[in-house]
Amino acid sequence: MTDQTSPQRFGRYIIKLGQAFSTSIVNWPPPWVHGNADKFNAEAAEILANEALRLPMSDAVPIYEQLLATFPTSAKYWKQYVEALMAVNNDEATRQVFSRCLLNCLQVPLWRCYIRFIRKINDMKGIEGQEETKKAYEFMLNYVGADIASGPVWMEYIAYLKSLPAQTTLEESQRMTTIRKTCQRAIIMPTHHVEQLWRDYENFENSVSRALAKGLVAEYQPKYNSARAVYRERKKYVDEIDWNMLAIPPSGSSKEEMQWIAWKKLLSFENNKPRRIDSASSIKRIAFAYEQCLMYLYHYPDIWYDYATWHAKGGSRDSAIKVFQRALKALPDSEMLKYAYAELEESHGAAQAAKKVYESLVGDGVNATALSHIQFIRFLRRTEGVEAARRYFLDARKSPNCTYHVYVAYAMMAFCLDKDAKLAHNIFEAGLKRFMHEPSYILEYADFLCRLNDDRNIRALFERALSSLPPDESVEVWNRFTQFEQTYGDLASMLKVEQRRKEALCRTAENGESALENSLQDVISRYSFMDLWPCSSKDLDHLARQEWLSRNVNKKIENAVPANGATSGDRSISGIPNNPNISGKIVYPDVSRMMIYGPRQQTGPPAPGISGVPLPNGVTVNSGGTTAIDDILKVLPPSLATFVANLPAVEGPSPDVDFVISICLQSNITSSVSGKSGTPQQLQAGPAPSTSDVSGSSKFKQTRDRQPGKRKDSERQDDDDTSTVQSQPLPRDAFKMRQLQKARATSSRTGGSASYGSGFWAISLVALSCELMNNLL
Repeated sequence: MTDQTSPQRFGRYIIKLGQAFSTSIVNWPPPWVHGNADKFNAEAAEILANEALRLPMSDAVPIYEQLLATFPTSAKYWKQYVEALMAVNNDEATRQVFSRCLLNCLQVPLWRCYIRFIRKINDMKGIEGQEETKKAYEFMLNYVGADIASGPVWMEYIAYLKSLPAQTTLEESQRMTTIRKTCQRAIIMPTHHVEQLWRDYENFENSVSRALAKGLVAEYQPKYNSARAVYRERKKYVDEIDWNMLAIPPSGSSKEEMQWIAWKKLLSFENNKPRRIDSASSIKRIAFAYEQCLMYLYHYPDIWYDYATWHAKGGSRDSAIKVFQRALKALPDSEMLKYAYAELEESHGAAQAAKKVYESLVGDGVNATALSHIQFIRFLRRTEGVEAARRYFLDARKSPNCTYHVYVAYAMMAFCLDKDAKLAHNIFEAGLKRFMHEPSYILEYADFLCRLNDDRNIRALFERALSSLPPDESVEVWNRFTQFEQTYGDLASMLKVEQRRKEALCRTAENGESALENSLQDVISRYSFMDLWPCSSKDLDHLARQEWLSRNVNKKIENAVPANGATSGDRSISGIPNNPNISGKIVYPDVSRMMIYGPRQQTGPPAPGISGVPLPNGVTVNSGGTTAIDDILKVLPPSLATFVANLPAVEGPSPDVDFVISICLQSNITSSVSGKSGTPQQLQAGPAPSTSDVSGSSKFKQTRDRQPGKRKDSERQDDDDTSTVQSQPLPRDAFKMRQLQKARATSSRTGGSASYGSGFWAISLVALSCELMNNLL
């Protein structure tokens, strides 16, 4: 009993010291905070911490205090702080700092620093100091003894116990019993040094009594095996955790997400692993894992919630409440945690405690959100009755942040819970005077009247709302009015409302005249019900596409999404279902996002190798410019100039000039320009090789027309033809293309066919045509 109460008594002692501690720190902002800059800058904090090491202690204290105010769970900064205080032998300040950090920073290096401090101040106190040191060790092991890295702490404590002197046989027996119990506690902890601790325990028992050791070792062997197995599984998850990461709010970085996943895996393992060891130790390790996780994920509300929920499921309501209180201190602006905390209190019958949480959400009412008003009204209705909820609603509606949601929530609560339709109707009417400009409020009011089957007031509501709402904000109201008439009205009223809807909304559309026309979509809208349609899904898609095309056929499309895309309400009225899954087997596309293919007109890039091409008349063409285009048209042959002048402005991709030249070189181009050396005659009878010899289509035709007996001679002739310059494979690269043109020009000058010169000029003219098309586009 003494061993259990001593650590607790010592813990209360240092907590009292921490409560009595008050620092007079100047309001010194850290250098990385400028205006609204991120104060959780880990790199800047590290630089500042290193700077504090070089400053005198009086100047370093404000820096440490500011750092730890920003990162209150950073064990390394606390450790650096207390080590700096220990270095100047400021024992009282060191003790006070330890009292502030130890219970929130369960990290072995910080706690070992605490043990060094305790031993330093107690080593000279004799028996009393030894007892204080033993209490400090027990206090430490009670909190961090389950850490996977706590093996050296257990070994250090055992060595310290062995070093204590014993004056009498009774004291020696008590010392040996204490060592044995400590060793037995250590070997069931899944730590890095569990095997070394087991060997030390075996040696200890054998050194005391071999006969007694055999039974004790056999008794603890299974427990040790279980601890070792748990350690091996646990180590896989622990190795993925960064133990030097600072606790910063989640920013979505990959590193933070990976650490969140690593901690989630470890917590899941601790919660779901097989019970190889006793339940008490397992529960203690789960709590320890959560506490360590919160050192690094201090600003993550889901971790706080999981920890509190785990306590609540385990039956420890008080522990769950303490966790929620700590969570709200760490995240005071988290409404999620406040609602969860209030829910825990209310579920256990503590209505007053839950009410305090709700009152903290509402505050003075000035900065309260509409949601907090609604939830508080519901809470008061559950716990204190109708009258309390009504009184608070009357006060809440005076708040500047009261929106139409509060009226809707209270009216529906009166209708559904209190069964008071008259009160609900009066609340909606009162809200209508204030929120007539809110289409969503109009629709909620209409739904309520539909439940009452009050068709006369529904029509009156729609007429009042549509007379005050601007056309661009009345689309949803008109859609609901149309649906209402399809359910409650006759054919004449349906047609009348649809026509009025078209007339009202056509003023907001660019194609207002076409919007007034009747279409088959109107018939589909009138004669469909829920997911039943008077046509097939294929017809429905076709009609929806046609309707969109008719609206956008005369528009110049500049964006992939239409400027006036149909809303969900438009689709439901026009015949496009709101539910994308009309049938269970087909997923329908969002036709409102379709478009007619029509890219913007863009000037294509200048084609390489075209600028500077000489024409027969000695004119050199440079790409770009209206003057250059006019000069080209003047020197072109009449037929080609007419062709170029009549080229349409095509909306589409610019032609690839190199590709066009390649096709031209591989084609049989007949020249119509009179040359100096009788080109037509040479093209008909000349045996010289030409570009048509390498054309795939020409080869196919020649092979198909060959006689069977001349197959080998023809193939030999083809082989001979391919050895000429003109019949070499044509490259697509512009540089290689120009080199090939030069080679063919040389070949034509040294006795080649005169037809190549004509073909080359024709190709040049085609390339110039492409250049003109590019410039025109």
